Amino acid sequence: MTTELNVKSQEEFSDLIDQRDFRIAQAVVETILNNISSKKKNIHVLTVNCEEENESYDVTIDSKHFLDSLEQMLPYYIKEEKYEDCQTIANTINMLKNNNK
Repeated sequence: MTTELNVKSQEEFSDLIDQRDFRIAQAVVETILNNISSKKKNIHVLTVNCEEENESYDVTIDSKHFLDSLEQMLPYYIKEEKYEDCQTIANTINMLKNNNK
């Protein structure tokens, strides 16, 4: 399932990133969790549709960045009080750390 984010401009999307919009964090986490066993190197995270530019941009993540990305996204889930998801993220972080030993 592809996540799409509709914005008016690239600037608005940049602002959402700067404001740490939870929808972006959620798309990253869900993509990683759904592709944790994938052999693909690059995984599609979301499509950003910019209305004013009439352009769409695909955001991907390299599988080698799964661990770092989950660690960065965990505080977003804590802030949103998504504690069950926090546990899933923490378990996945630990699994990835153990696999990298």
